[in-house]
Amino acid sequence: MAKVTGFLEARREKQPYRPVDERLADWRQVMAAYPSDHLNTQAARCMDCGIPFCHQGCPLGNLIPDWNDLVWRDRWRDAIDRLHATNNFPEFTGTLCPAPCEGSCVLGINDDPVTIKAVELSIIDRAFAEGWVEPQPPQVETGKRVAVIGSGPAGLAGAQQLRRAGHQVTVFERADRIGGLLRYGIPEFKMEKRVLDRRLEQMQAEGVVFRVNANVGVDVSAKELLKEYDALLLAGGSTISRDLPVPGRELAGIHLAMEFLPLQNRRCEGDDIPEAEFISARDKHVVIIGGGDTGADCIGTSHRHGAKSVTSLEIMPQPPVTRGSDNPWPEWPRIFRTASAHEEGGERLYSVSTRRFVGDETGHVRALELVEVEVQMQDGRPNFVEKPGTAHEIPCDLVLLAMGFTGPERDGVVGELGVELDPRGNVKRDRHWQTSVERVWTAGDMQHGQSLIVWAIAEGRSAARAIDLALMGQSDLPAPL
Repeated sequence: MAKVTGFLEARREKQPYRPVDERLADWRQVMAAYPSDHLNTQAARCMDCGIPFCHQGCPLGNLIPDWNDLVWRDRWRDAIDRLHATNNFPEFTGTLCPAPCEGSCVLGINDDPVTIKAVELSIIDRAFAEGWVEPQPPQVETGKRVAVIGSGPAGLAGAQQLRRAGHQVTVFERADRIGGLLRYGIPEFKMEKRVLDRRLEQMQAEGVVFRVNANVGVDVSAKELLKEYDALLLAGGSTISRDLPVPGRELAGIHLAMEFLPLQNRRCEGDDIPEAEFISARDKHVVIIGGGDTGADCIGTSHRHGAKSVTSLEIMPQPPVTRGSDNPWPEWPRIFRTASAHEEGGERLYSVSTRRFVGDETGHVRALELVEVEVQMQDGRPNFVEKPGTAHEIPCDLVLLAMGFTGPERDGVVGELGVELDPRGNVKRDRHWQTSVERVWTAGDMQHGQSLIVWAIAEGRSAARAIDLALMGQSDLPAPL
């Protein structure tokens, strides 16, 4: 625990952000550094709760009270060692994770929870600045070879763990750069890619081999990889975007979020994207359908493009400001949240459904017809019923569909290997993370469905241990929770 009376003496302080006017003028990360004296006080709020439910809230099982105490005592080197014991990439989770640990913080029963995420990010940033993050190559080589398909957080976590166990590891990525959605899905203002690159440099120094432009199941044979490698880890993510098949969907100016976001990320990487191929929000009325993290990413990107207006739509009702009676602690609090992109402007509409897209004489979208809806539960599932007389149009020149993902692509590696899928269309696996195909394992969104980055890292680590155990008969890698 940290300071005994810390939670009585200090209030929670939010992670500092750069001023809106400043950050809208560039693509740099919106978060500012947390002043060390303020952070020390925040870490001291971690109380002697007896049973740290933050462990239960974190899929990685991060030892949160331990490193909060170490930060309060100014033992930063020990803090990063404790943090890395359970999390390969705290810079990713400290930046991108919605912090389910904070939703389970015992202090949150009747007060604001500890700023766990801010402490985590500050620890890893301090560690990189001090040169404490060094390559950890294996001391003994096993001679076993593992191919990891996909370089998102699950694939990278699995690859690093397997390499540290002494296996030769090659990561195959179909894009031209390593990182998956970390590279081309997460905007630069949310996580600068230098943060990803410095970790990849560590992994390369440890001996992980990266192969880009290698689409397994298309231009690289998965079955040939099975002959060449002792094990395959499928970590390709959930990549089929949910579409909206309503009248007018064929109009120009309507795009999936994953068509829009990667183009800007490529420009931030320095790629020359022709204007004819680039999707710009400049001087446009932008409507974003979907109120989750991807929708917020589209909002922030549209602001930086110079959109005329930005409106986000959500079919669900606006969440309450505080927990409802049906959402008790330590469940994840289903409350109204404001992302950094929402602070930058735009309008958020709730309980609305899109009836159709309206086009102009050129075949380009010019408006969107909405109708208000109310939720009626039917067999335990929400049923959205239109409210009579509420249909109306709002102008839009650009529509971005950010309604989530429905599962892994069925062709490519999934189709070639013939792995069995579960009823939801995800890759099916057993309790040892193995698929229906011998010597093929899976981790992350590919088998979980669309989820959090912290789950992806946790599952990559768990699958790595399962593979190591299968190859060697025993494993020194950390056991999953």
